[in-house]
Parts: sequence; C-alpha cells; structure tokens
Amino acid sequence: AGEGRPGVAATLRALNGALGRTVTLWVKESGARNLRHRDFLAPRAALSAAFPGGQVPPEAVSAVPSLRGPAVLPLQVCRQTPAGLAVQLRGAALPGPARPRCPAAPPPPPRPAGRPPGPAAARPGVSASVPSCSRPRTPAPAAASACLVLSRSVGVRLVPALTEERNWEVLRQLRIDWPSSSGDSSLPDAVSALKAALGQCPCAAACEQGPGTAEGVICKVHLKSFVEQEGLVGYDPNLDVLLVTEGMLQSLAELQEAVLQCPVSDSMALPASCFPSGGCCSIVHVVNCEEEFQQQQLDLLWRILDPGAHTGLQKHLVCGPVKVTNPSSPIGADQYFQLRKHQMYEASVMKYGELAQDEAWTEVIDTLTVAAIRFEMLSTAHRSQITLDLENNSISTKGTKSGAFVMYNCARLATLFDTFQRAVERGTYPPLPPVSELNFSCLREEGEWLLLFNYLLPFPEILQQAAQLPTPSKGIRITASTETVCKFLIQLSMDFSSYYNRVHVLGEPFPHLFDQMFARLQLLGTVRDVFHSALATLHLPPLSQI
Repeated sequence: AGEGRPGVAATLRALNGALGRTVTLWVKESGARNLRHRDFLAPRAALSAAFPGGQVPPEAVSAVPSLRGPAVLPLQVCRQTPAGLAVQLRGAALPGPARPRCPAAPPPPPRPAGRPPGPAAARPGVSASVPSCSRPRTPAPAAASACLVLSRSVGVRLVPALTEERNWEVLRQLRIDWPSSSGDSSLPDAVSALKAALGQCPCAAACEQGPGTAEGVICKVHLKSFVEQEGLVGYDPNLDVLLVTEGMLQSLAELQEAVLQCPVSDSMALPASCFPSGGCCSIVHVVNCEEEFQQQQLDLLWRILDPGAHTGLQKHLVCGPVKVTNPSSPIGADQYFQLRKHQMYEASVMKYGELAQDEAWTEVIDTLTVAAIRFEMLSTAHRSQITLDLENNSISTKGTKSGAFVMYNCARLATLFDTFQRAVERGTYPPLPPVSELNFSCLREEGEWLLLFNYLLPFPEILQQAAQLPTPSKGIRITASTETVCKFLIQLSMDFSSYYNRVHVLGEPFPHLFDQMFARLQLLGTVRDVFHSALATLHLPPLSQI
C-alpha cells in the first residue's frame, strides 16, 4: 500500500496501540454475518488475557473512535459486545432492513504490477531453476515468483537457458517466458576460469578414472569439510564428496553471467566494491524437492569456486511433490497440458454449445487452460504436495476453486463495461461521471461492502506482502506466497459472482436510477482493476470475452 493511503494493516496497528498492549488483540472481520454489526473485533478471550477480568478501561474504549493517522480508516464507534470489543467504520455500515450501510468511495487501485521479465531495475535478483518437462511444478513458481518480485521494481533473470526444444515447447504452451539457449560465446571462457579455480581449490582433489567413474568427471570436491569450516547451516547433512562434471561448471557459468549483468542502483545495497561486477544480486534456487540435494551441491560448489559476496546470498525455494491419483501410466507435463486442454474444451462445449467449437474460441480455451493449470500449481503452498486427479474434470468455469472460474468472472466484468460503453455510444446512458461527482450513499447491498472491505481496501497490502523479497536469515530455505494471490482471486471471484448474479447493474435508462448505476459501475471498475493487477502478478493476461 502506498504511504498515506488508508489501509487495514495500519488501522489494526492503531487499534492495538490504542489499548496500550504489546500483544495483538484486534482482528478484521470478513464474513457477511459479522460485518452487519462490526468491522473489527477484539475477541473476548484476547481481552481476558490482556486485561484483568477482560475489562478494558472505559477511557481507552471511548478514545478508539477518535484515532487518526494518514493510513487509518475512519472509525465511527467502539463498543463492548458479548463477542468482545467491536468497531465500525464511519459512514460504512453494512445494509440492514432499516439501517443501510453505505461504502465510501473506493480508493484508487494500484496500477497493474506484473510485467514480463526485463532489464534489471532497482534491486536486481536472479532466480535459478531447472525446468523439467516431466516436472511442471518448478517453472510455474519460478515464473510467478519472478512476476511478484517484479511488482517491487526489481529486475529478474531466469536461468539456466533451455537447450531442449521439448522443454521450451511445454513452457511456451503454459505461457511461461523462459530464456532459451543463445550460444553465449563468453560461457566457454567462464567454464575455463572455473576449471582453473578448481585447480587452486584446497577442497578439490584429483579423481582417479576407473571403471566406476562417471563420464565427464573433472575432479572431486569435499563439500562436508567446507560446510563445517564455514559454519554453514541448513544444508543436507549427507552432503560429502561431489564429483564435479562439465555440466555443473556450465550451470555455474550461466549463474555468474546473470550476476555480471545485474547493475546496482539501490543505495541500500551492499558496497559495489564487494562484487566483481559492481552488482548485487539475490540468488533464489527454485527446485523440486527430488532435486534439492543436487541444487545444494551446486550452491556449495559455487561458494567454493567464487567466494564473492553474491554467492553468500543464495537461498532455496523448494517445491513439494506432485502426486497423480490412480495414473494408468506415467504422465509428463506435455501430456498433462493436453489433457487439461481437452477437458476445458469439453466443458466449454457443454456450457456454450456450438459456439465453443468456433475457431475464435481456440485462444479463449488456451487462456482458460493455462489459468487452470497455473492455479493448480500455485494455489497450494509451494512446499506442500499437490495431488492431481486427472480423471475428474475440476477445471470448468463452474468449479469455484479453479483459475478458469477466476478468468470467467474477469470476462464478465469486461463484458459489463463493453456493454455499458456501447450503450453510451448509442445515447442510452450518459458517460460515467468523475468519481468526485458520484453518490456512493446509493450503495446499500451487502455484497458491495464485502467487495470494498474484503478486497479493494486490503489488496495493496496483500500484494505487498506476497512480493516481499527474502530477508537475510540463517539457513538457506525461503518461502514464496504465490498461493496468497491465488486464494485472494478465488475468494474475490466467488463474492463478485454472488453479487453479480443477484444485482442488476445496468438498469433501465431513467435519470433517477443513474446515481446508483454509476456508483456500482465505479465500484466494479475498481474490482476489475484489482483482478487485472492480481492476475498480472501470476503472469496471466485478463480474459476480455467468453
């Protein structure tokens, strides 16, 4: 959230401070039933633990509505209730039969944050991953994490470059823009330099070539003694002797090349003199759990051969396994994509009939398929196992947990505004007035306050939290929060769909109905912008028609 913009997190901090306790007491309500009576609650159990007998001093309670601050939402009333201490926002009470709640004007939405990977910006970052055609989960979090990081104005480079056409084709189908091999002429020189460093490395030793020696082995390196000597924590205790191959040095050369292309323009970064290129990068290894051991070997080998500060900034984002229920035979990423695409096609034909068989629908079905797969891969925490039931078609637009359902509702919003614009051009409605001229007191539907309070107000904070860069810490593992954005979009889609099915937004062209229609269009226009911004962080374009 921008500094000074009213937000939920700042309001919760102010409420906690108002009661003079260091513990967290307040929670934001989200359910429709509770929001009829309160927006924030300090539960009775929390108050009992913080105050004798659970009794908050009356002067503290009476002071709550007068809380002010550049990012504090306007508070109307604070009162004791059987559930605890309840707060309502000023001028934004939920509708009841006799006491309507009228949301205030929605705040300006953040501009779409996601953008395709490009030149390094303020604080460069390198995301290292090994995409595999048989393991579709690794590239998806890597690309999504890159887009989340990009929303913080941070440049991202994805490595290694793909050399196999088959792998590149799978990622192309998933619309993941991963670099392909460019035949960089500087890499052979970098590999030679790494070989020379191996010759001077005290941890390295010659490897006798025997019948059991793997082809292409250059030497062996004692990783365990290096870990103990440097006092490194978080590495697998079974790491011991590594047989270094040409392929490993090639991977390290690509990483080094990516680091060299990361300039520094952040005053908070470490001194440029610490880095051979004058650059500072965070290196994130996005790896499948089955390959975590091998990636740790690569990490340590890089630390040994290039003891610069950047190699000490390596972190590992480990993705859990993908389990397929009752597979008739092993299935690769390409087969998985084609199966989901066929299921989406069948679901579309069932819903839209012959229309879905038109050539124009090919792009729509591809977009829905990609969204469904992205959400399957990203809506579960990356470290947890994903279970895929390939026999059950759960990706139709009716499935409320699916990315296709999110895209479907995004398309409904696009259709709504397209219909309104065509009606304006015909003279049926006047153009939408400026926000300052709208009367938001006309919004009396329960769903309107739900959309504002649960999604529009918290969204900038949710996006900011999801895009947090890893902070320096002991150990090597970090987490990403791509599932936070997915779950936010799914829940937003469910509440928007419920509201849209119940409320007729574009009413009859009578002047006395325009105030309410315009207020609703402005509210839903902000909802549309939030959809677009959130989808962009997952590297998904919005769907404009369906």
